[in-house]
Amino acid sequence: MGAAGSQLLGRLGGPRRAALPGAAWLGAAALGLGAAALGTVLWRRRARRPRRRQQVGTVAELWIFPVKSCKGVAVREAEGTALGLRCGRLRDRFWLVIKEDGHMVSARQEPRLVLVSIAYEDDCLVFSAPGFAEQLVLPTKLPSSNRVHNCRIFGLDVKGRDCGDEAAQWFTGFLKSESFRLVQFEQSMKGRASRSIFPSFVQNYQVAYSDGSPIHIISEASLADLNTRLEKKVKMDQFRPNIVVTGCGAFEEDTWDEIQIGSMEMKKVLACPRCIMTTVDPDTGVIDRKEPLETLKSYRLCNPSEQPIYKSSPLFGMYYSVEKIGSLKVGDPVYKMVSDVGKGPAVCKRPRDIHQDFNYNNNTSDQLRPDTNLRFFDFLELFLLRVNARKVLEVIWG
Repeated sequence: MGAAGSQLLGRLGGPRRAALPGAAWLGAAALGLGAAALGTVLWRRRARRPRRRQQVGTVAELWIFPVKSCKGVAVREAEGTALGLRCGRLRDRFWLVIKEDGHMVSARQEPRLVLVSIAYEDDCLVFSAPGFAEQLVLPTKLPSSNRVHNCRIFGLDVKGRDCGDEAAQWFTGFLKSESFRLVQFEQSMKGRASRSIFPSFVQNYQVAYSDGSPIHIISEASLADLNTRLEKKVKMDQFRPNIVVTGCGAFEEDTWDEIQIGSMEMKKVLACPRCIMTTVDPDTGVIDRKEPLETLKSYRLCNPSEQPIYKSSPLFGMYYSVEKIGSLKVGDPVYKMVSDVGKGPAVCKRPRDIHQDFNYNNNTSDQLRPDTNLRFFDFLELFLLRVNARKVLEVIWG
């Protein structure tokens, strides 16, 4: 029990025992419960140890992959939102190729999708592909009259607005296998819940068309380590991370539980399990189905205790959720948040202003999204500390 809570309870249990009317008893009981809760809050606050930032690397590259399985767009700076990186109206994995029945199409089924290049010009996506003379120019804002499809990604439902017949004909003409359509995720749509994708113990967030998380991070050293084991070297393109980090050791990113880059804060979800998508050559669009997957399996399998989660998939790169939206850029330091347990006294943090804990922007899915560090006890503390208990007692006791 915290000192403040004990003092309040002591006042309630003092020597004065006059009979109280029913309403006063209710008030006293409510105040007692509030005081007990306040004591719990303050005890939890004091139990918190100060954290410090430890630089573990530097941002070498930032990538946004607008269309799932197509080439990415390198950017110098971006905003990290709850749904992933954004640069203007360019969003990460907000577009998806689907079959006529709504099922997603990726490079696992159509490996030549990795050959489709995307440029971002005047709030439009400009698509081009080798051997395909015609470009496709697609506005990032679609007419509201366009049909909304029910789509399926790894067995989960998600919606997408149709990008029109011209886009459908362009992708169908390039892939030359069957009829395809292109859809776009919109802010008003509900994303896929993290706890439907992964085990229920992961933090709660949503994604649009990403495989599993808003942010994917790999270090240059991890790729270099893998290439020392391969006869044919691979590129970072085959793993499609949003953030590439330099200046750290191989697979150090596995140990970064909470990180800060620029004003953006992230929390580790899980390691990224790898599939045959990594065997698609990004320069030729040919799927090998063997390397680098087989080599990764020789030294990057999970611990036996984690097999129910990852099964036989090798792990390469880390998934992160966005805990606090913010901006970041190439060259920013990457900080690991380190708890100074046992290094000095615990501290009691002051209650924060609610408005500092909410992140606002113009898009519905990212609007009024609280920093996930703002938990129930933060709200409770803020409320209780603003109640003048002394005045309440004076009213009760008369």
